[in-house]
Amino acid sequence: MVSSPLADNQNQSHFYTFAPMSCDGLEFPFLGQKLTLLCQKAIYWEEERALICADVHLGKGGHFRKAGIAIPRDLAQDDLAVLSDLIRDYKPQKLIFLGDLFHSDINTDWDWFALWREQFPKLQIILIRGNHDVIHDKHYDKLNIALHHELLMAPFLMLHHPLGIIEQSKASGYVLCGHIHPGVRLHGKGRQSVTLPCFFFSDSQAILPSFGKFTGRMAIQHQPGDQVFGVLQDKVIPI
Repeated sequence: MVSSPLADNQNQSHFYTFAPMSCDGLEFPFLGQKLTLLCQKAIYWEEERALICADVHLGKGGHFRKAGIAIPRDLAQDDLAVLSDLIRDYKPQKLIFLGDLFHSDINTDWDWFALWREQFPKLQIILIRGNHDVIHDKHYDKLNIALHHELLMAPFLMLHHPLGIIEQSKASGYVLCGHIHPGVRLHGKGRQSVTLPCFFFSDSQAILPSFGKFTGRMAIQHQPGDQVFGVLQDKVIPI
């Protein structure tokens, strides 16, 4: 492991200094379950007491800095602080990452993550491996993080990549996934437009917005019958 950025004990309160965002979660009863869609771009699943998010991409800033690209150093800490606020607000028993938790190989951001994990030793953390999750299993084992390629928690099947239409028809549950960083484009009365991160629910799978701040988004095409929820700074709205 790389040397810790926290040798100075004064920095260890960092995760407690983040100002929480005021947000009205949108209650979304679905498949007999009570879901809350959060403007922090996560879902709280009441029956399982589970907090679910996708595409945090911790370490992405460190990855770019190693390549000589100037990226702010506090991106990973800010994302972890948001997670801390959600954990304290909702008190989940499980935290489920739908892939791409850490962007690439270990860098200094991993030490921030390891320190953050120590703050919640009783929290069950599950990672559904994504294409960016290339760090060796032993490092996750050391932090007591369970690894899966997919996980059925009826009625949901937790994946990272969305499934194609044929695959969806064969899936063992309604798919919750991430990977594509979905967004919905809204147009104003003039030529202006904005693309909001969004939760996307089709007949057989839902795609979560990317949780990490240092990620882009891709405007998705939705069909009649799909349910799309745009994420604003302080609320989630049906589109």
